[in-house]
Amino acid sequence: MTSKKGSDLLVNVLTDWGIKEVYGLPGDSVDTTVDALRRQKDKIKFIQVRHEEVASLAASASAKYTGKIGVCLSIGGPGAIHLLNGLYDAKMDHVPVLALLGQVTSQSLNEGYFQEVNTPKLFDDVAVFNRTISSVDNLAEIVDQAIRSAYENKGVAVLTIPDDIPDQELKTIYHSSAKAFSLAKPSINEEQINKASELIKNSQKPIALIGLGAKESGEEVTSFLKKNNIPFVQTLPAKGTISDDHPNSLGNVGKLGTKPAYEAMKNADLLILLGSNYPYLPYLPNKGQAKCIQVDLKAENLGKRYSVTTAIQADVYDVVHALNKKGVLRDNKSFLQACQKNMDNWNKWMQEKRELDTTPISPESMVAYIDQTAPDDLVYSIDVGTSTSWAARFLHVKRNQKFAISAWLGTMGCGLPGAIAGQIVFPKRRVLSLIGDGAFSMVMQDFVTAVKYKLPIIFVIINNQKLAFIEYEQQSAGQLNYEINLADIDFGKFAQAAGGIGITVKSNDKFKEALDQAYQTKDKPVLINAYVEDNAPLPGKIVLDEAKGFAKFGQEYLENYWKIPELPPFKDILRQFF
Repeated sequence: MTSKKGSDLLVNVLTDWGIKEVYGLPGDSVDTTVDALRRQKDKIKFIQVRHEEVASLAASASAKYTGKIGVCLSIGGPGAIHLLNGLYDAKMDHVPVLALLGQVTSQSLNEGYFQEVNTPKLFDDVAVFNRTISSVDNLAEIVDQAIRSAYENKGVAVLTIPDDIPDQELKTIYHSSAKAFSLAKPSINEEQINKASELIKNSQKPIALIGLGAKESGEEVTSFLKKNNIPFVQTLPAKGTISDDHPNSLGNVGKLGTKPAYEAMKNADLLILLGSNYPYLPYLPNKGQAKCIQVDLKAENLGKRYSVTTAIQADVYDVVHALNKKGVLRDNKSFLQACQKNMDNWNKWMQEKRELDTTPISPESMVAYIDQTAPDDLVYSIDVGTSTSWAARFLHVKRNQKFAISAWLGTMGCGLPGAIAGQIVFPKRRVLSLIGDGAFSMVMQDFVTAVKYKLPIIFVIINNQKLAFIEYEQQSAGQLNYEINLADIDFGKFAQAAGGIGITVKSNDKFKEALDQAYQTKDKPVLINAYVEDNAPLPGKIVLDEAKGFAKFGQEYLENYWKIPELPPFKDILRQFF
């Protein structure tokens, strides 16, 4: 029997599971594994990044885009520590990721050796599976087990591997469980389906909140909502599950959402939660106001945010399919039509914003042009900050487009790694990343990774020389702004220096020219450094606490600086408060 190195068997298991790429950096305590990736580079691609945080954020984004496990790799010690941010992003957004960590050799372990860190303890909170490999005999088996666990628990599996172990030989052959693996889904309870049907039949003002658990069920959910005349709201990470331009859509809800969505929630008599664990309770119907149907694969989520009348632990597709088989449950269109009228008014207001023409650029009109010119299969990677606000409000994501953000962790710097992952897994599609200047500067070194691998990503940098979202967070909390201004960086020159294309623009017309040009580029990334107005990303509905906060901020500002602060246009405040 041919002898095999443990590292080769490890890579065999990865390829058995259909893993096509690993993101990371080589280094002394992980080089035996990297060497096996070199030997099998025709089967699996090693994507070298410049910072391990980018590796783990890219692995997380890859899982969000595809539903398949993402993989990242680093040395032990400092490299492993850098992975934590991206791994927490995967944990909190419930996607499967495998992290392979190097470690000092077995002989040096627990001796306080150079760069030795207790990674099992360090990664205990982030991981659903956390093991240290102690023998080559079970290396491949534990890798296989780790991948199964990541899929089953929709989370992070971490393996710490002393660097001498993968270099050892194993005479037996290990066959992975990849081909035999499948996840069982809870069966549907017909009694619960009947109860849900009756609640829908008897409702006068139903509204559906669509979450990530419905992501793969968009067509079935669309049919259900259309035939039963139910308006719907999508959570931001679920954006695109149903096209944003669907006539029943009220956009998003919450600080990044629309006023019609907020008002529909506050008038609803039935809340239908489909695969959503939405945490912002002030934007849901008031306590005791509405009956509630909730569908979720996780029993622990049922009733967690809102008191449920009927809780169904099952896959969203299976439940909605069963409801659709019952035909039309309600034909009353009055609430839907009222919501649509409200949404028409909102869209007219938003159209005013989409048509703004200023110097510097209005971010609203800039993002509107991105939306207008986006290919039907565009892949979006959206960073955290005002970029999230403008994307939520002015991008009408279609069913065939992809959309990824850092939803629950909300970590700045996720846009660039997400774009790299998006272009790697969808090489024939265009990828566009919307990023604030503060977020981009956290990971900008890895723009050169996109250059190295000839990835034609379009990066749009919202450059207002400040942490703008934090500016408005401070104001809404009644605090004076402090340390939010950023020193300007010429990101266009930076992109050119890194070997990509860099374009700096300061007007709407020049931005449109730059974006049109970017779509013509096929073999390198394009960065558009867009100087924008510091426009306020006001909530769709300003709630009372926020109004009090803005009033306190105004008073503090007047008392400290003896002048009235610059605020958003008064008509905008009135529209979103009343």
